[in-house]
This record gives sequence, structure tokens and C-alpha cells, in this order.
Amino acid sequence: MEEKVLEKTDISFAEFKAQVIKDYTTAVVSRECSLLGRREVLTGKAKFGIFGDGKEVPQLAMAKAFKNGDFRSGYYRDQTFMMALDLLSVEEFFAGLYANTDIEKEPMAGGRQMGGHFGTHSLNEDGTWKNLTQQPNSSADISPTAGQMPRLLGLAQASKIYRNVEGIAAENFSVSGNEVAWGTIGNASTSEGLFWETINAAGVMQVPMVISVWDDEYGISVPAKYQTTKENISEILKGFQRDEENDGYEIIVVKGWNYPELMEAYQKAGQISREQHIPVLIHVIELTQPQGHSTSGSHERYKSEARLQWEKETDCNVKMREWMLANDIATEDELTQIEKDAKKTVRDGKKAAWKAFTEQPLQQKKVVVDLLQQVANTSSNKNFIQPLVDELSNIKEPQKFEVLRTARKALKYIYQETSEAKTNLVNWINTFQEDTQPEYSSHLHSEQDNNALSIAEVAPAYDENAKMVDGRIVLRENFDKIFTNHPEALIFGEDTGNIGDVNQGLEGLQEKYGDLRIADAGIREATILGQGIGMAMRGLRPIAEIQYLDYIMYALQIMTDDLATLHYRTKGKQKAPLIVRTRGHRLEGIWHSGSQMGGLVHLLRGIHVLVPRNMTKAAGFYNTLLESDEPALIVECLNGYRLKEKLPNNLGEFKTPIGVVETVKEGNDITLVSYGSTLRIVEDVAKELLEVGIDAEVIDVQSLLPFDIHHDIVKSVEKTNRLLVIDEDVPGGASAYIVQEILEKQNAYRFLDSKPQTLTAKEHRPAYGTDGDYFSKPSAEDIFEKVYSIFNEVNPEQFPSLR
Repeated sequence: MEEKVLEKTDISFAEFKAQVIKDYTTAVVSRECSLLGRREVLTGKAKFGIFGDGKEVPQLAMAKAFKNGDFRSGYYRDQTFMMALDLLSVEEFFAGLYANTDIEKEPMAGGRQMGGHFGTHSLNEDGTWKNLTQQPNSSADISPTAGQMPRLLGLAQASKIYRNVEGIAAENFSVSGNEVAWGTIGNASTSEGLFWETINAAGVMQVPMVISVWDDEYGISVPAKYQTTKENISEILKGFQRDEENDGYEIIVVKGWNYPELMEAYQKAGQISREQHIPVLIHVIELTQPQGHSTSGSHERYKSEARLQWEKETDCNVKMREWMLANDIATEDELTQIEKDAKKTVRDGKKAAWKAFTEQPLQQKKVVVDLLQQVANTSSNKNFIQPLVDELSNIKEPQKFEVLRTARKALKYIYQETSEAKTNLVNWINTFQEDTQPEYSSHLHSEQDNNALSIAEVAPAYDENAKMVDGRIVLRENFDKIFTNHPEALIFGEDTGNIGDVNQGLEGLQEKYGDLRIADAGIREATILGQGIGMAMRGLRPIAEIQYLDYIMYALQIMTDDLATLHYRTKGKQKAPLIVRTRGHRLEGIWHSGSQMGGLVHLLRGIHVLVPRNMTKAAGFYNTLLESDEPALIVECLNGYRLKEKLPNNLGEFKTPIGVVETVKEGNDITLVSYGSTLRIVEDVAKELLEVGIDAEVIDVQSLLPFDIHHDIVKSVEKTNRLLVIDEDVPGGASAYIVQEILEKQNAYRFLDSKPQTLTAKEHRPAYGTDGDYFSKPSAEDIFEKVYSIFNEVNPEQFPSLR
């Protein structure tokens, strides 16, 4: 190995030695965590393990270049980096492996993700922002390969915004935009489209992003020759290398076992990116994976003997050890003692983590065994209950579910009995479930005072002679107020900037607010979403525009895996109040049908899904969300931009409440429920129904997630006794969700005199053209005839068959 010593201009050799020894200690401790962690999985104490062994030394170098205020967006092999920055202790490492739900003991996810998913706390207990400039930051990891890349782009872009846009209150978020976003990814995951989309976008945008590719030449069992052209990611990215005439990347290739060269490479990368806002790619080669991909299998099955021998010899910890000996950094005895101490440190940390994990279940086990024994002693079914007592007593280290499950099993043997013992058991079950369930289910949405549902409605106000304008004008004028009143707000997307979006809802605003706040973006929906997530995580209020609802499909994985789960998977310790703007409904053609709401409703739990019927309602939603701290998707009606609406005089101030339905026409005979563009058709049909003696009540859902939080629809059904849900999604889509909400959660079935029904689009995607729309989606005639048929069934004499 080349004997190259780090340049020591600012510190003494003694200080330098101490730093290197500390680094090696961290590397050895991290390796021992990986080794012992695997054993914990194989013994059954943990469910699954995926570790950072073989990547320790380059992560030490990355940690050295990382500064307070910086952000990491990485993946599940970065434990050494986290340990090097004192963001992860040995005990916390194992707490993650065991899935301890105590966020103080397992600060990464509170047991909601498997070990190796790292994050820091961006929020105080009251949900307000910490000062992120005074701490190292890690955005919460997700498992999907390359899923961390789009968010990385946004984390980097935030620095560019803070450096170049005036008037933003940046005290907690940035120091002159000097922060770097550091990304990590495995070499095989660079095959994913999200990697390429992000790499291209960062090169175009020139943002301070340093992406490290940990290259061990495999992707699970599949070698690099099946993963990457030329088997070399930096080789095929050479066209991205910046030069005197063109922006681009600085590309650095470094061996992952060469400690001094790694330190030099990372210091260089950090300085370039921080000062010049240049993206940097560091290709870290010749890395190993000593235990294979994960605990699911052994790499001996797919690696040759020669490769396995090479990995032993080229292991980065082994190489660092050799270099330290060769350069008199430490003696053999000193290193041996470090390695011995590391084993003890890790064993002790593991024991402490397991004790903390099992402490509560053990306490509850004693309680339940006693309760069950009392029940058994007073029950006529003691022969059935006593085995449950014995079974639980014999579990030495129970988990919470085993204790609760045993207690609940006993109920079927005493359901006809009455005793104090039974009452005590039932009370314990109810209390334990009530107390424990939030450990797994809390924080899907914000639980703070400024959550979206707490923002009170402010109605639009109008002058006596209010102008009738195109709906797009209402949006445009409201956006103008938003960008004036909220310096931290910005919007970006395809055609969003120069032309003011395809429907002119942002007309002229780029000229007024600049091309960083009203920005065009390339055709790359996933990273448009990622920009928004990353910037929202750093205190900005981005609006990510996806041109049409259909194009959400390109960004759906990022929305569902990252944005929708962020607050939940960090147990309320991180948030990204991103607004996603799009437009859809009643658009012709297979690829622009714009109504796949059922899929979104099921995949985006954790994000509010809002479906305003006009632009005033939409503008009110934007105003509401900017007062709250939660993410949302707003679907504007595509065919509403040119429809006339009154122009409010309180632009930027009126607010549409979230989760609240609106009765747009009162009636007594049937409740018609719909939303978006279809709602306007329903309104027209309701007038026609009056001509045949049917007085329909029309309700606009407005918000699919959450849905009718005040349960107003059931009050309507109680009055009308009939229900029809009209929706342009496919059968079983959003309409099925709506019916379940009304019948099951609101118990409206009690008031029905006719079966509840739905009217949806056809099963196929809409055909192109006006005729295609008519024959594919509910028309006015479809709605009229559907309602009429319900009353024909009820009273065929008064409502004879139409045909």
C-alpha cells in the first residue's frame, strides 16, 4: 500500500495521530456492530439486518468534511458516518435492530423502520424547527433503492435559494447558503432511473451536492457487468465533467481503502461544492462487503474463492490498520487493544439495548400472568385458561404482542362470566392497547397546533360590484399575494416559469419574483417532487407543480415512499410541508385522463388530497396549507381555468377548510356526492331533476384525504334516506372509498331506504375526443338516468321507466 501521510499544516503530529486513532476506533466499533448485529438476527432477536461493513473508512472521510448545517441523504450502509459524527451510539444501533419504540432510545425511527435507516431530529417537542445550522443533519432514510436521490437534490437546492434569494428568514436553516447536501448510494443502485434523473438535474441546476457511490462491484448477488455499462459509473459519467466552457460535475475517483487519499478527496469535494455550488461525484472503488448484502443470505454462494480472498486482503479496515503501522501512527499492541476494547464496547451496548427493549414487556408479563391466574381461579373454564397462564409464564423474554395476545385469548373463555378478575383483565387490555397503539400509529399527520385541520375557514369576501374573471385570474392574483407575503415560498415545474404555467395561473410572476422563485424545470417529475421534499425539510415553502395529474405517476414512488411517510417514520421528528400542485379531471385521452384518484387515495396516506371544484376553492387551499405544517396534493380542475368566477377582495387571506364538505344545493329526496369537475355537472343535473319532482341535495367532497371530518354527509342521508356517489375514476376507485367512509365510519346505512350506489367512469381509460369523454365518463344524462332509476325502483307509478 502506498505510504502517503496526510498533510499536517494546522495540527501537530501528536494531534494528527490522535485523530487517526479515534477514526480507527470508530471503524472497528462499527465493524463489530455489523458482525454482532448479524448474529442477533440469526438468533432471532432481530428480524432483519443490513449493515455498513466494508464501507467504514470512506465514511470516516465523509464525516470529516461534513459540517454543521449540512444534510445527508443516504442509505442503509452509512452507520460508520453516523457514529463518526456522534449521531449514533452502539446502544442506539442495536435499539434500531430490535425496533425499540422509545424515540429517546431509538432516535432514528422509534422502531418504525428496520435498523440502518438513519435520521436526526429537525423539530423540537412542540413541532417548531430546531436551529439546523448548529447541528449535523441527516434526512430520514428510506429503503427503496435510489429513493434518496430526488430528496438530495432539494436539500442541495435549498442552499442555492438561501444564498441568492433575499428576504427569507434563514436563521434556523442556512448561513449564506454554505451548506452541502451529501448523498450516498451503492454502485448497483446507480442503475435506477432516479439516480440518473437526479444526476442530470443537479448538473443543470448547479447545486452544492456531493454524491458518494460506494462501489463493491455487486448489487446483491449480481456483479457490476450486469449493472453498469463498462462496469464503471464514473467512466460513463465523464460527459458530465465540467470544463472551462460548460457547467457540470467535478468527478473524483478514489480507492475506498486508502485513508489519506480519501481524506484529501472529501475535503476537496466539500470545499468545491460549498464555495462554488458545484455538484461533485465521488466514485469510491475497491470496496468490499464482508458479510454479503444482508442477513437474508451468504455471499459465499455467488462470489468466487479468489474474490473472497481479495476482499479479505483489501478490506478497508485491514488496509487502514496496515497504513497506521507503516506510518508509526500506532503499535501492534495499541491496535490490538483498540480492537479488544471495541468488542467489549459493542457487547455492552448490545446488552444494554436488549435490556431496554425487553424491560416493559417483562413488567407487563408479570402483571398479566397475575391477572390471568386470578381469572383462571374464579372461572368455570380454568382448564382452558391455565394453559395460557403457563404458556406466558414460560416465555423468558416476551415481546409486547405476546403479552397482549395471551390476555386477549382468554376473553373467549369468560365472555359469559362476570367477576372482578375479568373486569381487571379487560381494563388492562383496553389501557395497554390504548397506550401502546400510538407507538406504532402516531404522527401519520402533524399533531401540532398548526396542523392543516386546525386552520379555520376564512370565506372569500367580495366587493359589491366584484368583477367576473377567468378562474385562472383568481389563482394568479392569489399566488401574487402568496409570493409577496411569504418570501420563503417558491414554485417550480414544467412550463411554470417563463410562460406562467400552461394555463396562465402564474402569468407574469417570474418577471416580478425572479427565476429562482418562479422556476422552470425539466421534464423530470420524480426530481421535481424531490426538490420540493428537500427544500421543505430545510424550512422553505415550496410548491412543486406536476403539469397534469397523470404525470403524478412518474413521481408516485417518491410521494408514497418518502413524502407521505416522512413525519410518520421519524415519529414526528422531521417534516416536509410540501404543496404539490397539479391539474386534472374531464381531460380526454388515455394518457391525459386525469382521474386516477382511488389509487392516489390509497397510496398517499400521510398527504392531504384536495379536489377543489373551482379556482377560488383551490386558492383557499393554498392559503390554508401555507399556514400549516403538512404536505398536500391539490388537483385543480383543468376545465375550470376559463370559467368565470368572482374576484375576491381578500386575496391571500381567505382559506378553504381541509376535511370539510360543502352542501352546494339543499334537497330532501336523495344525497348526491361528488367533487371536482364532475361536481359542476351534478349541480346542473340537480336542476333538471326538479323538473321531474326529485329534489336532490348536492354535496361537494372538496377533500378526499381527510374525508368529511365533521360527518356532515350522514346528516344529509338521515334527511334524504338515499345516497349516490358520482365520480369519474374507475369503478371501485375513489367512489368505493367514499362509500366506505359514509356507510362504515359515519354509519349512514342506518338511514338508507334504498341501496347506496355509485356512478363512475368505465373500467377502461377514457377514449380521446369529446365523444370519447361522453362515452367514457359520467355524463349529465348518465347522472339524471341513474338518479331517476333509483326513484323508479321506489315508486314506479310516479317515476315510470324512461326507456
